[in-house]
Amino acid sequence: MKAFIFDLDGVLVFTDKYHYQGWKMIANKLGIDFDEKKNSRLRGVSRMESLDIILEDSVRKFSEEEKEDLAAEKNEYYRELLGTMTPEDVSPEVRNTLAELRNRGHKLAIGSSSKNTKYILERVGLTDYFDAISDGTNITKSKPDPEVFSKAAEFLSENPDNCVVVEDAVAGVIAGKRAGMRVAGIGDAASYEKTDYKISGFGELLNISAK
Repeated sequence: MKAFIFDLDGVLVFTDKYHYQGWKMIANKLGIDFDEKKNSRLRGVSRMESLDIILEDSVRKFSEEEKEDLAAEKNEYYRELLGTMTPEDVSPEVRNTLAELRNRGHKLAIGSSSKNTKYILERVGLTDYFDAISDGTNITKSKPDPEVFSKAAEFLSENPDNCVVVEDAVAGVIAGKRAGMRVAGIGDAASYEKTDYKISGFGELLNISAK
């Protein structure tokens, strides 16, 4: 393989707690129950799709304009929380592995549905590790649709069969496979049957690189 394409949240950094706090604030405001179980359904999906999941338990119907306002309010609060992130939020294992992959000549890209991807990378000091970024600002469909990964390969000028996706969510694994790529799964994705490479630590990507 010539390129690695990384999901962001849950792979390079962990912002789930900030997403949860942001959506919890919206849910509380609307009087809707929202817990960790429902929050797990939001992983890898777009902001508007996440809001629709939260609103499933609401007796009230919301207009598209109201939904846009709620999503914007959540994102504003979420970005305030992201503003507390620093380079210390990236583990030495992640940073050293990315550096070694680049040293071995691999192209690196991001494939994330988040529209805050560039801001997060800037906050934690990872921007310069990547040759391309495909995120929520350049796609119209969220995972498990393959668009975000297909765009990343396009930005890298690489064929899909030369790319390995690194994912922590099942929806991301499905998206990577649909894009015609191999997938390394970490976290929850490591136990999914369609994952090509099941890894327990980020540094194990160097073993995949050597194959």
